[in-house]
Amino acid sequence: MVQFDEEKQEERVAALRKKEEEELVKTLAERDSIPYLDLSMHPINIDALRVVKEADARAANLAIFNATDKNIDVAILSPENGKTKEVLEDLKRHGYKLEIFMVSHESLNRVWDRYKDLSYSFETKSGALDISNEEIINVTKKVRSIADVKALIEELLNMKRAYKISKILEIILAGAIALNASDIHLEPEEKDLRLRYRLDGVLTDILHFDSETFELLLSRIKLVSELKLNVKDRAQDGRFSIKLGEQETEVRTSTLPGPYGESVVLRVLNPESIAVELNELGIHSRLLILLEKEIKKPNGMILVTGPTGSGKTTTLYAFLKKIYTPDIKVITIENPIEYHIEGIVQTQTETDKGYTFAEGLRSALRQDPDVIMVGEIRDSETAGVAINASLTGHLVLSTLHTNNAAGSFPRLLDLGVNSKVVSSALNVSIAQRLVRKLCESCKQEKVLEGEWKKKVEIILNAVDDKSLLEGVQREKIWTNTGCEKCGNLGFKGRIGVFEAIFVDANIEKVVIENPSERDIREAARSQKLLNLAQDGVLKALLGITTLEELDRVIDL
Repeated sequence: MVQFDEEKQEERVAALRKKEEEELVKTLAERDSIPYLDLSMHPINIDALRVVKEADARAANLAIFNATDKNIDVAILSPENGKTKEVLEDLKRHGYKLEIFMVSHESLNRVWDRYKDLSYSFETKSGALDISNEEIINVTKKVRSIADVKALIEELLNMKRAYKISKILEIILAGAIALNASDIHLEPEEKDLRLRYRLDGVLTDILHFDSETFELLLSRIKLVSELKLNVKDRAQDGRFSIKLGEQETEVRTSTLPGPYGESVVLRVLNPESIAVELNELGIHSRLLILLEKEIKKPNGMILVTGPTGSGKTTTLYAFLKKIYTPDIKVITIENPIEYHIEGIVQTQTETDKGYTFAEGLRSALRQDPDVIMVGEIRDSETAGVAINASLTGHLVLSTLHTNNAAGSFPRLLDLGVNSKVVSSALNVSIAQRLVRKLCESCKQEKVLEGEWKKKVEIILNAVDDKSLLEGVQREKIWTNTGCEKCGNLGFKGRIGVFEAIFVDANIEKVVIENPSERDIREAARSQKLLNLAQDGVLKALLGITTLEELDRVIDL
């Protein structure tokens, strides 16, 4: 017996009606010599909606779906409508250059529907670029490798449509999100423009394209980032966000003048990539047990150190997620807020308005917190307030720019913190780096020999607690080859390499004497923990990464 599905039948009828309407509009557009457009699969630039009020747009049966400076793309239902003509004439009088497209009722409704997002995006963001869900989903489906992004951009570069610039920017951003790139670099050279993504910490060429397109693209980026279009001789910083469904990805824009024009770096703060659980960071099981004890203490300071882009913030977020319970108050002072955690009060510094890390920290202390996270300690004022907070019954988590765990102690002394106070306040100093993980689908094993074997032996022989090496093989390592799953790079994802120094009696004794990094390291030997190189070599022998990759990040 054949079952009749009424819902499916209705869907088919609706799809048929939509197709018929689109065909009719296409025919009318040809008759009136106006380009036809189906906006159901086209991105809508929310900022463009500001040109005409919603009530006026609906009354005149038109919608503005894209705008770059005074160039606007207008969707209309009919060129004969009196109110439509009126609004178009008014726009021309105000100096707008119009590109007109004929569309269906459905297309217009889709644009009008976006007015509800307008006030929200305007109030909460300094710039709001909207990539439609359909567009991002389509691009994400198409993008599996660098070659896919390149092909999509090249396809657009060959088009002569007015709205291609917005589309190129959307593909560059969507491609970066699909490939998990942390930064997008647009670098003008003598003859053309070079586009690169930072993938798993390494800059990778995507493609070169013409300077003329880049000039238009630069204007578009400046516009959505709220930067001054006419300022080309000095650096500027801005931001905008991309809303993909429920998830919001913030993009930080930085421009820098150079000999061939302004170079642009877009930092993509993807909340997905930063939300890592503590046990997935790559911390050695022995160290993890000790750190879990430290983060449960009611007071003191935990510092995570390392260069920019070494995953310090991700580690701090993992700590916060681990310790947060409804019966404690957690406040963070960050720049920027990269990941929103439910139940935690997060604030963002605004230096130009005088809201610095030190000021934010003072304000936070008046809010009766149990745990405070300070994005970064970069001056003596912040260091002083943070140290005092850790001595007065608060657990303080923060980051510091030093090369290793031992470097935190001299650095805090340089910032003017009293040496006797350092050892009382600081619980543990952690250093970390990020190394690329080998692609599980295509990694190949090889015999460990020659210079590498000597290096590995020297590093492992220096491990103080030999029980950490039990069951570790030393005969083979793995190398990267490349396949479709990893975009032919041989690597997929990153993992942390860690070391830590806990404050004990030996460290306390040394800190008072204004120590060097070497003195601290020597005093910490009794803790019998792995250093960065040793932790990394163990990961290489387990087939997680390669020795070459480790040597790139940590000088072996």
